[in-house]
Amino acid sequence: MLSEFKDFIAKGNVMDMAVGIIIGAAFTAIVTSLVGDLINPIIGLFMGGVDFTNNYAVLSGDVAEGASLEAARETGASVFAYGAFIMAIINFLIIAWVVFMLVRYVNNVKAAATPEEEPAPEEPAGPTAEDLLAEIRDALKAKA
Repeated sequence: MLSEFKDFIAKGNVMDMAVGIIIGAAFTAIVTSLVGDLINPIIGLFMGGVDFTNNYAVLSGDVAEGASLEAARETGASVFAYGAFIMAIINFLIIAWVVFMLVRYVNNVKAAATPEEEPAPEEPAGPTAEDLLAEIRDALKAKA
């Protein structure tokens, strides 16, 4: 059983998947920073300087006016954190776009690397069955 496990781990697909997961985790940190540090402030400008990630509605409990989302959660209040949810959607869309662009780039590189097959030269068309039969008929008539 141990040798089967070693064979499974040694397969290229498993190692590729592991590398992909590690790179994906690192990439998620980059995208989170991009959204939190660059995109979020721009969105905040359009919303009148409001910090977008701290937009929430209190469902139940007492929360001080203007408290951050983290402070509201620490009080034990039930909050509807729609700003955090919207940011998660923005994160997803950015990640999906970048992955799309990477896959598109890789596909273009693969297409450029594989030589296009030239169509095989067409062989001259041979005589049809009717042509052969006509030749046989003419040959038989000539002998008769």
